[in-house]
Amino acid sequence: MPTVVFIHGTGVREPGFSALAGRFAAALSGLRDGLRMAPYYWGGRYGATLAAGGACLPPEGGASRNLSEAAAVVDGDDDAAAWAALYADPDAELLLASSGADPTAERPPGSEPPEQKVQALLTTMARQGDGQAAELGPGLAHAATELAAHPLLGSAAAALGPDDLAPVIARALAARVIAGALDADLPLVPVGDVRDAVVDRLAQALGAPPRGAERGLRTMLLRAASSAASRAVVRRRRALTQATHPAAGDVLRYLSRGEQVRDGLRDLLAGLEPPVTVVGHSLGGIIALDTLVTTALPQVGLLVTAGSQGPFLYESGALPSLTHPEPLPPHVPDWLNLYDPRDLLGHLGAGLFPGRVTDVAVDNRQPFPAAHSAYWTNPDVYRHIAARLP
Repeated sequence: MPTVVFIHGTGVREPGFSALAGRFAAALSGLRDGLRMAPYYWGGRYGATLAAGGACLPPEGGASRNLSEAAAVVDGDDDAAAWAALYADPDAELLLASSGADPTAERPPGSEPPEQKVQALLTTMARQGDGQAAELGPGLAHAATELAAHPLLGSAAAALGPDDLAPVIARALAARVIAGALDADLPLVPVGDVRDAVVDRLAQALGAPPRGAERGLRTMLLRAASSAASRAVVRRRRALTQATHPAAGDVLRYLSRGEQVRDGLRDLLAGLEPPVTVVGHSLGGIIALDTLVTTALPQVGLLVTAGSQGPFLYESGALPSLTHPEPLPPHVPDWLNLYDPRDLLGHLGAGLFPGRVTDVAVDNRQPFPAAHSAYWTNPDVYRHIAARLP
């Protein structure tokens, strides 16, 4: 009887594992009769735990903060959520502003376009170079040139007065510069206080009077688009604080002390009759790959990975069992590697191991990080596996 061994990824614990393994077994058995399922639950025995009960975690709210401190934290989360939206799309606030313009309004004959003045100021700023935002990194001149020609500038200027338009443009400039630094993986990104000081300076250069702290991002973007996201961040703050446990902790523990996990898988596989297929998700795929590289297990005829970082670890020199450019040992079975292009934790293996790995793209129709957890509800994933079962 063919056997399928399912190995879960990071952060999975009971009762979630039983639900996941049950879903996997039901979906795959629905496409192929006569399968025996052998789930490998390594998280309960070998997964990361906080041995001192979380003593390393910072305190969260409550008695450790008075009301004013707690309010300041929430306000900070609000600003952080709004700036996150701007870093993702520096034109977001400009778009919101332009949506308030009256498309039927007519300009009096002979009057200058409402955006003309700010266009001239942006052109002057571009000629002056990056100096006015040097603390943010390079890119101000380019950002100013782009915004001077932006198709939404006219409608935004028609919807806002000059004093309100200038801060919107200043934030768009700062967001462009910082987003560029993030995209380039530059090692230094300014703290929020420095960013806000630069924004205020740029706003004044664009014609706004100095107004200090009240010229916050909440003036438009947060109120219109980011309040829900901000509330979600506040609700999840404790979970975000503990993001290193257990998911990231599982990875670190495996890379430093993974032999026990591999031994447990070897023992399971050694007792199975062929043909055996090993299916691993995320870190489970790394565990499977390492085990099959280091041990010849002829009963295993197929390795399936989904959302796997194994190829990345191999190419970067961090895979415990194999170092680039060493080839896969001949005893490693056929390898089907499923990945969603939106899953930033899914990597390709065919280019690293020519003729040994088949990469197949699937579409979980989710953004990252949800895309990384959606493989096992995607019927196409099971169809690809079923088609390759020995």
